[in-house]
Amino acid sequence: MAMIPAARDVSVYVKLALVAVAWGGTFIAGRSLAGVAPMFSACLRFVLASAALSLFLLLSGKGFRRVNGQQALVVTLLGFCGIFSYSFFFFSGLQHISASRAALIVALNPAVMTLIAYLFYREHVTSLKVLGIALCFCGVALVVGGGDPQRAGGATGAPGWVGEALIGGCVLSWSAYSVFCKSVVRQLGPLHTVTYSIYAGTLMLLLYASATGVLDVTAVWRFSPAEIASLLYLGVVGSAVAYIWYYDGIQQIGVARASVFIALNPLSAVLFGAALLGEQMTLATLLGGVLIISGIVVENRQSAAATLPEQPAQSRG
Repeated sequence: MAMIPAARDVSVYVKLALVAVAWGGTFIAGRSLAGVAPMFSACLRFVLASAALSLFLLLSGKGFRRVNGQQALVVTLLGFCGIFSYSFFFFSGLQHISASRAALIVALNPAVMTLIAYLFYREHVTSLKVLGIALCFCGVALVVGGGDPQRAGGATGAPGWVGEALIGGCVLSWSAYSVFCKSVVRQLGPLHTVTYSIYAGTLMLLLYASATGVLDVTAVWRFSPAEIASLLYLGVVGSAVAYIWYYDGIQQIGVARASVFIALNPLSAVLFGAALLGEQMTLATLLGGVLIISGIVVENRQSAAATLPEQPAQSRG
């Protein structure tokens, strides 16, 4: 009988590791779409994600939960922060800097979330978390100051800091989404909160893309096989499947143990960037990556006492 929980835990660990790898891969897929209008890429990604999550809710028997007016307002605001604005910064930033570099900057998510939670909710911050936050910020400072040997062609004519600033917007958008969703997560549950916020964000993306003239569905037929594969990966694997497996992992082993796998996100993005895109790393970026990953691990060592079990993922693509 003792072997059953152990076997279950191993299965969960494997899924969580795959989730971290999948989120790391979203930066590679996003970088592969650098030639597509950012908001058009975002629309296609989250239309696919919405369809996949809807199918899962129906087939799994979890169904759809009713929301009241206040919940609908909160979910709409979450959709703006976590889907609409995050997507704008994500796809725009990846037109200017390399995927591995962007992933290392986005790895600031847990540190920024902790700071926001402290400022707005006065959540207790341990000395170990302070150390982890400091390591993360020092690492990102090295990454940003180390130069990008693979700066994207889309950045021609743009100041060198544009890509870094845009990816920094991803950090602020996702941190706000993760911290301010706590009340509605308790009411609707994490899976339905994420799904409904994706619905809201997708609608915003579609309206914006339509109003700005970048919503050209016929352009999909002119996409290369690599671009189509990247979109499918972003929408189905990097969004729907990854979220489902992540929240299943939280329910099985708790957020404290599940959050440790976050450290694999930037590591997998760096390895994928080198292997698939031929991205090169400066010494400063490598050292910064080591500091960032170390900071994530240190910060999560005492997460059990400070993190709610319903809290959304701390870092993603």
